[in-house]
Amino acid sequence: MKTTAEALNEIEGFLLWEGEKHRARERAHAFASGLPWLTDSQRADLEQRYVRDQLDLSRACLVRIAQRSGELRAEYEAVYAALKRRLAGRLLACAVVACAALVLWACGSR
Repeated sequence: MKTTAEALNEIEGFLLWEGEKHRARERAHAFASGLPWLTDSQRADLEQRYVRDQLDLSRACLVRIAQRSGELRAEYEAVYAALKRRLAGRLLACAVVACAALVLWACGSR
């Protein structure tokens, strides 16, 4: 069963891809319209090829972006984990110093 966030991500991805398909069709039509000597069947074939090429290019770009996003996420998670460890170590050190100071103060006030 999908979580709400997963379902929303899937819907968003679907809508984004539908938008990309729509833009590819518009670009193909605009390109083919600039070639008035084409017959209707040549224009339709050119538009189909153009759309296919644009969607292949978009898909390849999205794959590269997704891969790089995964790499960046892993890098940032590693940096975040290291920072958490350093902070925890410093907090522990501060707590030890504070306890030692409290013990020394308590011993000195007797």
